[in-house]
Amino acid sequence: MAHDQRSAPGAASRPHPTLRDAVFVDLDRTLIPGSSLYLFGRALRARGLLRVRDVAKFALSHLAFRLSGMERGRAMTKAEGAALAFVRGQSREELRHLGAEVATERIVPAAYPGMCRLVAQHAATGRATVLVTAAPADLAEPVAASLGMTAALGTVAEVDGSGRYTGRRAGPVLHGEEKARAVVSFAGAEGIDLSRCFAYSDSVSDLPLLEAVGYPCAVNPDRRLRRRAAGRRWPVLELPTRRRAAGIGSAAAGVTAVTGVVAAKPHRLLRRGRPHQRPGMPRPRLSLGSVR
Repeated sequence: MAHDQRSAPGAASRPHPTLRDAVFVDLDRTLIPGSSLYLFGRALRARGLLRVRDVAKFALSHLAFRLSGMERGRAMTKAEGAALAFVRGQSREELRHLGAEVATERIVPAAYPGMCRLVAQHAATGRATVLVTAAPADLAEPVAASLGMTAALGTVAEVDGSGRYTGRRAGPVLHGEEKARAVVSFAGAEGIDLSRCFAYSDSVSDLPLLEAVGYPCAVNPDRRLRRRAAGRRWPVLELPTRRRAAGIGSAAAGVTAVTGVVAAKPHRLLRRGRPHQRPGMPRPRLSLGSVR
């Protein structure tokens, strides 16, 4: 009989001291240019654990997922099913070890250098750095650990009594409102004040997450999030993708100027134009290079 080895929603990677504020970072197309699950699938294929057609099937499902606007409905269901099919019948312990290898070999090297620098800069100020993703928690955790992040929140896959994945979820997919709910739950458990926290995402589907924190930032945003960010005067971080930049290293240079954002005291970088902004609070003055 299947059992839920961790509490939903999401899962924190490891216990840590009570913290006051944090930064929450989306994974796909925010921390890395593409899909972490696709990279994981390719690694499984290279090790003979997946067929080419399985990887291709997931790639097509993920493409539909990304092109579906708000990323919901049938496209999301198909993408979720393809992701769970990746690990059905596999040993959780073995896949966790493999996840750590894939994180080191494929996912972390694919990360935007600028975002890695930004996360490190947040950590240097004493903030908790938390990876938040709809990807499986057992994949998110080694990615976060490889980057020296404090914790990871991800979708929990169901494991049966023999320690193998059933191909079903043990909790909600951390997507949209569920991602924000997981962050609120994590903050409550750790004594974190979300009004002092930062969040980074590329997608309008993460609007609930961005609205939950005091300092939201859009990263290479999709059209709808770009429009929302402009209307609310949120910072927008433009990181050159590998396809449109001669050198990915320029992303790190662009984010060097963000040091002022992550190092500043929260009261100097408050939300602007937010309906629920507290009265009497000063507006931020941003001069951040590629952040606008």
